[in-house]
Amino acid sequence: MKAHLKRESIVALSVYLFTWLFAFVFVLYQYFNDEASFTEGVHAFLDLVERKNVQIVLHMLFFIFYLLFLVIRYFVRTYRNSGYRTMLKHFVLRLMVPILLLSFTYNFIVYANNDEDFEYEWDHSVENSNGYSNNLYDLDEKHRGLHVFGWTNNNDKAIGDILKNNVEWVAIVPFLYQDNEQTKVMTTPKTIGKWSRRDSTFIQSIKDSHEKKMRVMLKPHLWLGKGWRSNVTMQSDEEWSNWFESYRRNILHYAKMAALTDVDLLCVGTELRTSIKQQPKAWMALIKDIKDIYHGKLTYAANWDDDNDLGEFWNAMDYIGIQAYFPLTKDEAPSLETIKMGWNVHVNALEKLSQKYDKPILFTEVGYKSEASATIRPWEWDSFFSKVSKKKSDKTQQLAYQALFENLWHKEWFAGLYVWQWQVRSKKESALKDLDFTPRFKPAENTIAKWFGTTSH
Repeated sequence: MKAHLKRESIVALSVYLFTWLFAFVFVLYQYFNDEASFTEGVHAFLDLVERKNVQIVLHMLFFIFYLLFLVIRYFVRTYRNSGYRTMLKHFVLRLMVPILLLSFTYNFIVYANNDEDFEYEWDHSVENSNGYSNNLYDLDEKHRGLHVFGWTNNNDKAIGDILKNNVEWVAIVPFLYQDNEQTKVMTTPKTIGKWSRRDSTFIQSIKDSHEKKMRVMLKPHLWLGKGWRSNVTMQSDEEWSNWFESYRRNILHYAKMAALTDVDLLCVGTELRTSIKQQPKAWMALIKDIKDIYHGKLTYAANWDDDNDLGEFWNAMDYIGIQAYFPLTKDEAPSLETIKMGWNVHVNALEKLSQKYDKPILFTEVGYKSEASATIRPWEWDSFFSKVSKKKSDKTQQLAYQALFENLWHKEWFAGLYVWQWQVRSKKESALKDLDFTPRFKPAENTIAKWFGTTSH
């Protein structure tokens, strides 16, 4: 019995080591594809494995590999003990039949959820075909923006696809990181203003965008392995001070990047409600330090349901930034008129906020999933089971954007918006089953192109 347990432990350890080796090689491969050095790949791997969510993924991968090993070993032993026919019989009845049944059930449910009676006639005449920004911003000062992910060292095709939809601003999003809401200090750059490989990719994407006459918002996001950045909580003033110092190092790092690359707009923070409330003096000092480095325009991305009466803080900004995930309806698959009515109370509140501080309102983020419930709780992300539990609806996503533009685009105090989100590497065939936020290859893409191609005056 002890010998058996020892053998199993050795097998498990071997599979565990293989999992880490597989992850290491995978990361190196990704970096080599981007022409990075071996040393940069090693450092990137070490940085990744410090994160708890990455460790969870690695342990899940170990479980999959170990389960696969057990399955293979079972059939090898069956073959040795009982012969080929018995092994084949067990393979069909105990593995293939259950897998086929699960696959059939899954695909049937997904097919049923994707069944939508919606015909949309794509209007290619509204698209921009000249390969450069039309600079309509110079006419009406509206941000026609998009959060873009998947930048590389060669972005010509990606930018061409974006420009086609009359997008004139791109939001480039470096992610900062901490484990959870109680983490005392987030990950910081070793040297402020010394660029990592990832930073170099951002710098290249900014350069590429400017070459096509596009404008750029640099918008650092704090990403938590668990929890939400709006709920960061410390137990003492000293802990808050230490946490803020780590944030300060990060944002000054990107202020230097913004200054170096002549970024058109810098977002000094995203959804950091508890810190803004707890540390107003520290934030005002930070804004002063940012302005000593970077001389362009500033905004802050406040969540839609925050208490946004922030006094001198908004006075130090050029735009009042709102993460505009307002709930608009109570029911799934709403009509256009129902969605438009849902905007009324929010539009009135936003107009009063703009008037109070004499600042334009900028939707630093807004997005809708392509599912029937997209306008009920727009801020919610999909789960692993969404494809089998949610009803896909490109129509709801398209109508949500239509209602947004019809309600707000003509407002003088409204400075425009940044759509969440655009995946450079997404495929057209994937859009047929995709429920996520990206409007790419969906009717909402064409609706956005249409409105971005018009001036508000």
